[in-house]
Amino acid sequence: MTLFILLFIPLIGGMLAWYSEKFNANLPKKIALVSLLCCWLPLFSPLNNIIFNDNSFALSQWLLNEPHSWIPIFNIGAHLAMDGLSLLLIVLTLLMGLVALSSAWHEITKRTGFFYLNLLWTLAGVIGVFLAIDLFLFFVFWEVMLVPMYFLISIWGYENRHYAAIKFFIFTQAGGLLMLLSLCALVGVHFQQTGLLTFDYIILLQNPISGDLAFWIALGFTIAFLVKLPALPFHSWLPDAHTQAPTAASVILAAVLLKTGGYGIIRFVLPLFPDASLILAPSMMLIGVIGIIYGAMMAFVQTDLKRLVAYSSVSHMGFVLLGCFAFNIYALQGAVMQMLAHGISTSALFVLVGMIQHRYHTRDLNKLGGLWSKLPKLSAFGLFFGIASLGMPGLGNFVAEFLILLGSFEQYPKLTIFAASGLILAAIYSLLLIYKTFFGQIKGPHDSKISDTNTKEWVTLLSMCFILIYLGLHPQPFFDLTYTSLTNLTFIPSNIGS
Repeated sequence: MTLFILLFIPLIGGMLAWYSEKFNANLPKKIALVSLLCCWLPLFSPLNNIIFNDNSFALSQWLLNEPHSWIPIFNIGAHLAMDGLSLLLIVLTLLMGLVALSSAWHEITKRTGFFYLNLLWTLAGVIGVFLAIDLFLFFVFWEVMLVPMYFLISIWGYENRHYAAIKFFIFTQAGGLLMLLSLCALVGVHFQQTGLLTFDYIILLQNPISGDLAFWIALGFTIAFLVKLPALPFHSWLPDAHTQAPTAASVILAAVLLKTGGYGIIRFVLPLFPDASLILAPSMMLIGVIGIIYGAMMAFVQTDLKRLVAYSSVSHMGFVLLGCFAFNIYALQGAVMQMLAHGISTSALFVLVGMIQHRYHTRDLNKLGGLWSKLPKLSAFGLFFGIASLGMPGLGNFVAEFLILLGSFEQYPKLTIFAASGLILAAIYSLLLIYKTFFGQIKGPHDSKISDTNTKEWVTLLSMCFILIYLGLHPQPFFDLTYTSLTNLTFIPSNIGS
């Protein structure tokens, strides 16, 4: 029951945090912190197995596999399993949960119990998405993580929070409905072809469906995941949601919710529909390249710091889509690394924007400038994460984008050349953000009482710096961890070295 315990901890912690507000308004955040720290306990066993046993993947792809019966009449099971890919993304989720908690510690002052309930339940839903192997259970967790995020935006967001929250909910619910229809169609076609009614991913993987209908089912799943990624033309909810969300919600949204889209493509679309994926690949690669260029160009013209960072996410997620459909182990490894590095660097930028807004009550680039002379520590972190976002060698973002372009060039050289232009555009908007915010003419209030980073903020940002540097200088352990999961995809040759 290790994986179920991992799920129950944030669910129960959220309820306790909500109830504890009756006694003390500061108690919910402390309960949330304890809950997130306790979530690491179930991970000790697989992490120890990986650290101290180099052959941990020799016998099986799955580090932990826990099947249980749930709705026997329809063969729906409460089947959870963890492999290297899901372990990495769960570790990212828990780390960014701590970062979100750090951001909300002093920012959230009203209805604190309900806030931390929604924060922890969002994380529980995301963890469930990364663990669920039964497709019906996967859909349940897919929906669970959306509702609390809607409340986080609509209650604790900024001036247009209700519009942004409703737009987020409509887009994601439409994608979820399409996924449910595709899921039912997949199970129905599989039943017709094999005589076995099942929602279990491992069983479905052993007998991929064929025929014309397989393409349309694969397309339905793909569009549902593109909405969450997000990719063009389903991206418009993201800038609004990020702009209006509180800092903690922006961190969770950027770091982990977007990654569920890339995870869904890698875990479900590619292996379950190998032939359909080959047909979809040119279109998906083109969408990815357009997203890279479009997101970077839109980021360049923004004056709101949050919208700038949000559009940079659209550009970076274009690289993930590119890597997923390149049919190359290097590109797939790059896509996973991009999800990790983007989760760290972009979340850090949102934390910095939240810190600036808390101090100066504005996110407008035209009203900021010269912060280096006022807040040198904050500005130094801004410089580091801005450079990380543009893909500086030695950091995780560079490794990810290099591998994606290297793997994509073999099959789609022309599209890859256009995608590489996104690196130049990323340098433009990242340097624009750095110059207008931290250098240039000094603007804004000259209040000497405005303080630089405190100890909590300094430790949070410095930890994220070290993670990005480690990803950039020593990425091999992460490649080894996901190698078996990625080579088990049916179209990846198993003899390609990691």
